[in-house]
Amino acid sequence: MFPGFGTLVNVITVIVGSAIGLLLGHRLPQRTRDTVTDALGLVTLLIGALSAIEVTSSAFSDAVGGSAPVLIVLGSLLIGGIIGSLVNIEERLEDFGGWLRFRLSGGQVAAPDDVTDAADHAARERFIEGFVTASLVFCVGPLTILGSLFDGIGLGSEQLILKATLDGFASIAFAASLGVGVMAAAIAVGVVQGALTLIGFLVGDVLPEPHLAAITAVGGLLLVGVGLRLLQIKAVPVGNLLPALLVAPLLVQLVAVLR
Repeated sequence: MFPGFGTLVNVITVIVGSAIGLLLGHRLPQRTRDTVTDALGLVTLLIGALSAIEVTSSAFSDAVGGSAPVLIVLGSLLIGGIIGSLVNIEERLEDFGGWLRFRLSGGQVAAPDDVTDAADHAARERFIEGFVTASLVFCVGPLTILGSLFDGIGLGSEQLILKATLDGFASIAFAASLGVGVMAAAIAVGVVQGALTLIGFLVGDVLPEPHLAAITAVGGLLLVGVGLRLLQIKAVPVGNLLPALLVAPLLVQLVAVLR
């Protein structure tokens, strides 16, 4: 198998799963779709919590000290959130989702009447929600980082194939509830995992275990934010917090050097 094979499989499973979800979606009552979304929210919280527990990793604490891991995760989220909010990543993701829907619809413009405008606006919002939510769920997590880097280095694509299977089933439920925007998230999966695979191919090695533990813990908390959004508890601007994934290993390195 070639580098990038796992990402290719992942993109295909998201597209196929979304297509199945779209075929089933209109046959499901709204209460069923809402229940499916709530179930996905709960599972996302579980996955996020299991990832966030990496803050207790012995390799992490050995590298930076016993009390530093939680502070590093906190600092990563604060610094990353400030950077992300200044760049306004959340809004840029939403704008990209709106632009993508416009292009996929053939650039058609709605007729200038209130009913059509309202329907078009609702469809646009649903597409954006599906695209942004699915993109964040599929692209934020330890399997995305580990699997893509391992695939690029040449250590196999088993982790990404496992992730592809999970994403395929999740995309069925997402598409049934959130619509065609979920299928467009395959583009985000291809871009993010493709870039990480390329980095792994160029670097030729994985991140040190403490750095990876920090990224995994931060990614887990971001997934908790996604879960809260799915459950409509709190619209956490997870997109604006994404730079925290880059800040985390830098803080680990800084603290390790200063010790």
